[in-house]
Amino acid sequence: MTFATYRGRFAPSPTGLLHAGSLCTAVGSYLEARARGGEWLLRMEDLDPPREMAGAADHILRTLDAFGFEWDGEVAYQSGRHALYRHALERLIASGHAYPCNCTRKDIAALARRGLDGYVYPGLCRQRSPEQGGRAWRLRLADGETSLQDRLQGVYSQNLARDIGDFVLLRADGLWAYQLAVVVDDAEQGVSDVVRGADLLVSTPRQIAVQQALGVPTPAYCHLPVLVNAAGEKLSKQTLAPAISAAAAAAELRLALSRLGHAPPPDCGSLAELWAWARASWSLDRVPAGPITIDA
Repeated sequence: MTFATYRGRFAPSPTGLLHAGSLCTAVGSYLEARARGGEWLLRMEDLDPPREMAGAADHILRTLDAFGFEWDGEVAYQSGRHALYRHALERLIASGHAYPCNCTRKDIAALARRGLDGYVYPGLCRQRSPEQGGRAWRLRLADGETSLQDRLQGVYSQNLARDIGDFVLLRADGLWAYQLAVVVDDAEQGVSDVVRGADLLVSTPRQIAVQQALGVPTPAYCHLPVLVNAAGEKLSKQTLAPAISAAAAAAELRLALSRLGHAPPPDCGSLAELWAWARASWSLDRVPAGPITIDA
């Protein structure tokens, strides 16, 4: 399927405040959307209340606004979209793509081997019928390669059955899994292009598998370089990455653009001047593919 218009999105999780790495992702996805004459949506991925920081969602929105980002339409909140995810799971169950699972983490760890992203599920509950029910629900995978042509990272492939195993769609604690929710949201919102951090590249074949099982379009993907500290760790709340400051928005934006291969000229001092230059100068060809090491 060819999308009629470019529609991108930025989808932060309110588990912490925006830091330099998330700012680079926001800047890259925003400028790519505007350079291609498209829309840029904002979606709050607030599906995991135990991990969320109180007030973080509102703080993220205020920070983006203070930095001069302009998004299209209303902000979408995953916490208000449970009915969409439930309907998608019911479709997958009805088509035989999803099955119930009663396995605990201990059950899996006792038998499974390590794969690309944790333990490879050993298929203990594959023969369970929907009528039997279970603590969680998994996607039934077929053997074979799942590949994509990433606009920055090139060709990326996984054999999901071998490298990942049947993965969770609805968790045992009743929370929706990211892999299902992000696919449903992108399809429902008509997202044509996903521009995000390269740390999520490993998840993309799983999302393509869900898209194929649901019969929804696969967006184009572009995974931007992640920022890492001197130890090679991705900047995150877990690595104590400091929050960006709205009071220093122009300096922070200049730094983010430079890290993305777009160093602004010295005479661009204000936010308005930086954004005007960036919109006129943006080219994905100038963005580095590999991780960017910074002093954190």
